[in-house]
Amino acid sequence: MSSPKPLATVIVPHLNQQAALEACLASLDAQSLDRSSFEVIVVDNGSESLPDATVARHPNVRLLEEHRPGPGPARNRGVDAALGSVLCFIDADCRADAHWLEQALSALDAAPSSTVLGGDVRIWRDDTTRFSAIEAYESVFAYRFKMYIEKQGYSGTGNLAVRRGDFAKVGPFRGLEVAEDVEWGARARAAGMTIRYVPGMIVYHPARSSLRELFVKWDRHLNHELAAARASPLWQARWLARAAMVLASPLIDVGKVVTSDRLEGWSARLKAIAVLVAIRAYRAWRMLMMTFKSRGIVWNRANQPGSARAEE
Repeated sequence: MSSPKPLATVIVPHLNQQAALEACLASLDAQSLDRSSFEVIVVDNGSESLPDATVARHPNVRLLEEHRPGPGPARNRGVDAALGSVLCFIDADCRADAHWLEQALSALDAAPSSTVLGGDVRIWRDDTTRFSAIEAYESVFAYRFKMYIEKQGYSGTGNLAVRRGDFAKVGPFRGLEVAEDVEWGARARAAGMTIRYVPGMIVYHPARSSLRELFVKWDRHLNHELAAARASPLWQARWLARAAMVLASPLIDVGKVVTSDRLEGWSARLKAIAVLVAIRAYRAWRMLMMTFKSRGIVWNRANQPGSARAEE
């Protein structure tokens, strides 16, 4: 007698992140839902070594491969193999709150058809007694899914849930040529979907380890944004004006740091402000340089699959 199909499928793209994947899968093992009610599919996207042993340590997890580069194609491979009627997406370097799936399925069960869900992404800290400068900054400015959903009309793919039939109406994720979460969200809205924020649908993401990692992430975002900007008339003037606004923006956003309920104490707030100024200055400088010369996006082992919008 065959086993009943799982209600949900969790899809995890992976590239050279075995230690992070172990933590992710352990958090899925610890979900408040019965383990038989969902399956997990890990889709490797060209790692130097397949995470066979990592996957084998966890029940009801399948390992697949996708050789087309990019987290979008990897997620599509998982969708093609999914058995669940609900598709839930999380990244290999994230950890799910114990009630993540329960919250997602409960909210989706109460929602009408053509509803896509996105949740909250918080910064994971191994040491909860102190904030590093990057942790403090990203606690305020990274992974602002509520803003993405309610103001920009998309949810990051690191915390996304959708009925399988609704996903089919929208179609698969695109590849590296676009920010696939933004582009998929636009198609979802065009297909009549409502994208809803669910605050109790929580996943955690570790902060980046250095300013350089944030710079590399912004390089990729700016390449996507420049490609879109070039389609408009007088794009150079608009782009340079935007760079000037980015450079001046810390004067406004310091207030967000001071009033944030995700930081504790003035030491953490001052650290966040210092990183804020450094990031905005770098972005403005890169935008100035890119006005006259841009570079393409290269998918390599330094560019791990992850939420397409790391910040703002």
